[in-house]
Amino acid sequence: MLQIKKLFKRKDSPTTVHDATPPPPSILALAEKIAKTKRQNRITRGAVPSHLHASLRIECPDPTAEEKLRDDNQQLGQRLVRQENWQGLTRAIENADAANTLTPGFMSVAELIAFGVRADVVLAAEHVISEIETGVAKELLNGIEDFEHVLAENADNHVIACIVAQTHIDIGWAWRGTACDDEIPLRNLEAFNAHFERAYDIIAPFIDRFPTSPLVVATHCAQVTGAGGKTHKIADQYERLIDLNQHNPRPMRAMGSHLLPRWFGSYDQLELEARRTAARTEHIWGAGGYTWVQFDAISNDDVACANLDLPFFIDGLRDILTRCPTPHTANLLAAYCANTMGQGVSENEQADHIRRQIADCTEWIVREHITELHPMIWAHAAHGFDNNLHIRSPQKFAASGRDDALRIMANLFKSEIAAGNSIVFTPEGPRAIAT
Repeated sequence: MLQIKKLFKRKDSPTTVHDATPPPPSILALAEKIAKTKRQNRITRGAVPSHLHASLRIECPDPTAEEKLRDDNQQLGQRLVRQENWQGLTRAIENADAANTLTPGFMSVAELIAFGVRADVVLAAEHVISEIETGVAKELLNGIEDFEHVLAENADNHVIACIVAQTHIDIGWAWRGTACDDEIPLRNLEAFNAHFERAYDIIAPFIDRFPTSPLVVATHCAQVTGAGGKTHKIADQYERLIDLNQHNPRPMRAMGSHLLPRWFGSYDQLELEARRTAARTEHIWGAGGYTWVQFDAISNDDVACANLDLPFFIDGLRDILTRCPTPHTANLLAAYCANTMGQGVSENEQADHIRRQIADCTEWIVREHITELHPMIWAHAAHGFDNNLHIRSPQKFAASGRDDALRIMANLFKSEIAAGNSIVFTPEGPRAIAT
């Protein structure tokens, strides 16, 4: 790990931005191989299973509006960095960050572009880490070293600082994985800590200078949560990020997960912060702030689920859909209730009771709000929206989500189908049509 630490502490920059040496052929070849595989595995929606096709008619757009926007913005970042157009990148990300621009699925456009910028380097690093057994492969350092040179030439650029810090954070997590500390090789933990220390060194000068930049605050938040921050500090960091754009529920969801006892919080603090968030964001989400904070926490922890204020949570579901009645949100909440919570079983009777009550919400969400089907959301819901999930075949993954959704919806409408009707999902919702 001395090689990594020595690299991160470099202050010299032997090349300029315009003359920066590109990644070596091995990195570029690997990045292109990964990109080619992604293109070949582009999700296609096959025919609905024959036994359901006759009774359920629902549009399944490919890509969805959300998927297209995410791809477009990530590809923008990837294209500009391959052109070494750091000025254009900075301008695009600054504009999206200042405007707090979100996709319909609540993804920050600034962060999507930033992800596209670092995608080649991070994917290549993840591949190398998964393959090496000893030492530090030179290929692992080349991409991040080039980023460090660019940063040295643009030391006052907070956008580039965030990109390089986020790259270190992503590579750090690739080294660590999601296992418990005592199950991780010492070499991997040292690399994880070195990357997070470097990420802090990079972002620290900009924290106070750009207190209203969601990108800066989000990057700092990601660094703090990975580096093992204190409970109150984690909550305060997330509160700052949430309040910069209260229309974005993603920081609310992340805060809830990180306030579980397994990370940095306690059940009491989780409940407290969920209620505080609901109060601060009531003008936007109604009771939905409580629901967003608890959303992932209760799906991953039986005690948190057992402690849930169920009426408050369900009121939040209704308020979210009233205030954001998009196909993406409807699919997200329906899939969550049916596939994430509905399939969960534990030895905690109270938690299982809560799960069943939440799963029962699937019916009114589908009947009142579903107009089209987004299979990838349903597939991710079945895996608890695990960010570390490795998908071997996106086509099969999406097909599994589509099959789950159609099976669940067919069961919800079984009485209408048994009476000889087809269920047609229109822009106004599902309609039973006599066949």
